[in-house]
Amino acid sequence: MVGFVNALAILIFQAQLPELDNAKPAVYIMVAIALAIIYILPRFTTIVPSPLVAIVLLTTFSITQGLDVPTIGDKGELPTSLPSFMLPDVPLNLETLGVILPYAVMLSIVGLLESFLTANVVDDLTDSFSDKNREATGQGLANIVSGFFAGMPGCGMIGQTVINIQSGGRTRLSTLATGGFLMFLTLVMSHWVQQIPMAALVSVMIMVSIGTFNWASIAKIRKLPLSETVIMLSTMGATLLTHNLAIGVMIGITLSTIFFSSKIAQLVFVDKTLSEDALDRTYSVAGQIFFVSVPDFIDCFDFKEDIERVTLDLTHAHLWDQSAVEAIDKIVLTFRRNGIETQLIGVNEASATLIDQLAVHDKDPSLQDLSLH
Repeated sequence: MVGFVNALAILIFQAQLPELDNAKPAVYIMVAIALAIIYILPRFTTIVPSPLVAIVLLTTFSITQGLDVPTIGDKGELPTSLPSFMLPDVPLNLETLGVILPYAVMLSIVGLLESFLTANVVDDLTDSFSDKNREATGQGLANIVSGFFAGMPGCGMIGQTVINIQSGGRTRLSTLATGGFLMFLTLVMSHWVQQIPMAALVSVMIMVSIGTFNWASIAKIRKLPLSETVIMLSTMGATLLTHNLAIGVMIGITLSTIFFSSKIAQLVFVDKTLSEDALDRTYSVAGQIFFVSVPDFIDCFDFKEDIERVTLDLTHAHLWDQSAVEAIDKIVLTFRRNGIETQLIGVNEASATLIDQLAVHDKDPSLQDLSLH
């Protein structure tokens, strides 16, 4: 998640660079003034959001002074009426689904991740707990409805949400007010909105990118485990190289799974206890047994020991997959081939169910024998 946030912040910053490429000196001056207002004004008052003050002041100055700088109107015309309801004019067949589905999946992954991350940020800032399921359901329904009005899909936005929280917004009414006010500006005051200098918006988005980037993650690189750093940098690198947040997220999740599995595999503990007559050996196993931990787990057993009976106690262990069950099966059969009586005890309900399922599916008599124990 940290790698995702950092990559997102960098992408937001990179998106502003074309507006500053070969720009007029007035544009750079306006960006500097706007950033100064954004960061200095909150030290004196927070009644009015400083980004809004910066936009209003720069727009007023640009209009009154007749500055020839790029404005919102130069990017295209703003809508003058509400969108109308319509059905997508596309053929409803598998070919269309094949075109749309990959983008839908990527947008869903990125949208949900950013929304949940935004919700976590809000929870931390407001010391509250949000319902992530309700958030996802609400945004999903809104995106479906938006599609029937030629709208684009949306999700929770970290930068804008942080601005909202810092400006005093605490309830859903603040979000509704934002949407309503934006619609009012677009439909009623479009003439004035079109004259807002792009420099003002660029400065706001630069502030958003700076606020979104997790600067503490850089300072903590030396303190964090190497695996955590690799995951964060890989997520950032993949996202920045491909400009695709979904790819970065999937690479980060994959690496997290690999590192997590390797860590869990190292936590399997086998305690060996020999009876007083040196004829009975008890192996007490604790930990998570799955395909990654199986090799080291099997190495804990001495199959050539001169004993008569072995008890394998799995009270504090859990079998997660077929590899784990087959490992237990192999251990029991190896002991029995060496003439050592072997029994299995302490199997929890979930592990026993897995053994039974595999015994029925594979029709393996040795597994069926284990399931009886």
